[in-house]
Amino acid sequence: MAIHRINLIYITILSFIINLIISPLFIKYLRILKFGQSIRDCGPKSHLKKTNTPTMGGLIFLLSLFLSTIFFLRKNPENILILLTTLSFGLIGFLDDFIKITKKRSLGLRAYQKLLMQIIFSVIFIILSNLLLPEKNLRLIKIPFTNFFWNSKYFFVPIIIFILIGSSNAVNLTDGLDGLAAGITVLLSIFFTYAALKLNSPIYLMTSALTGSLLSFLLFNFYPAKVFMGDAGSLALGAFLASASIILNLEIFLAISGIVFVTETLSVIIQVLFFKITHGKRIFKMTPLHHHFELSGWRETKIVSFFYIFTAITCVLSIFILSKSFF
Repeated sequence: MAIHRINLIYITILSFIINLIISPLFIKYLRILKFGQSIRDCGPKSHLKKTNTPTMGGLIFLLSLFLSTIFFLRKNPENILILLTTLSFGLIGFLDDFIKITKKRSLGLRAYQKLLMQIIFSVIFIILSNLLLPEKNLRLIKIPFTNFFWNSKYFFVPIIIFILIGSSNAVNLTDGLDGLAAGITVLLSIFFTYAALKLNSPIYLMTSALTGSLLSFLLFNFYPAKVFMGDAGSLALGAFLASASIILNLEIFLAISGIVFVTETLSVIIQVLFFKITHGKRIFKMTPLHHHFELSGWRETKIVSFFYIFTAITCVLSIFILSKSFF
């Protein structure tokens, strides 16, 4: 355990420093290339001032994550699986961002194109999990407050696909305010680092590296943001959290600790369904949910702080439930 803690501290600091060094250079390069964010016309008018803020900043912390963990991956197939999954979903986001930037529009990949690629990479995750982790039963899902695991044997494939796609899209939807998605993910990565240590899983190396990278990234992503993570970052982060929870058999805990991501996604689904059923009426002023708060008069920084606090509470709750379920 002492060695684990030393590695954890080392890799967190290393990833923080790497990200801190490359961020200013990367942001400057994005400005030179004029890789600025295109703001949706249908979004809050207050966001129009963010037009042309450099995007694709997710590539910064993905590079930092890779560089800080590369020397630890050789004997850790779990970490290799997480990294490959994270980078593959990041590739989808990169293509989406690149199309938006080069075409100077707010729409990148078509919805069906993005979904198809997510399904393909989810299936690849399942194949690689069988190859890299033949002795680990990823079909088991821990039931909170009990000593039981549910065996998803007959539903394993659709469940894994659903979790990976759902998580990546949920983080993507939440990434609408400066520092929001990155800050919430930091809190979740801290929770999964704790869980990995308690469950004696080597993925604490990857989760602690992500924590360090994102903490450094937030220095440039806090309001007013100097760079946005873009879909390259948000889709990658969602895939990271999903794959970590699957490897730890803690998928339900991902939903509990990441309830903000779940709520943001549900707000969109509810709004669309209600709009269609009632022929034009809305429950929320705008979705995802953070936009509803914006249009209700909340300052951006207040919304982000509120979601941070709420996520911190759900992460503490998850730690409590985890201790009651395993130890």
